[in-house]
Amino acid sequence: MNQNSPENVTPLRPKRPCPECGKPSERAFYPFCSKRCKDVDLNRWLSGSYAIPGRAVDEEDGDPA
Repeated sequence: MNQNSPENVTPLRPKRPCPECGKPSERAFYPFCSKRCKDVDLNRWLSGSYAIPGRAVDEEDGDPA
């Protein structure tokens, strides 16, 4: 057996469940299990479903006119 065969390679990351559906993650789509789950997550970011809350903007914080 070759020293560089896939059976002898130690994974760099531990196996984790897909954050979308809970199935085991795949190396090609890490941390997701498939392209579909990866795309679902990307769509949520792009549509604004995931948002980092910030402080409220007051009228006094605006530019002085």
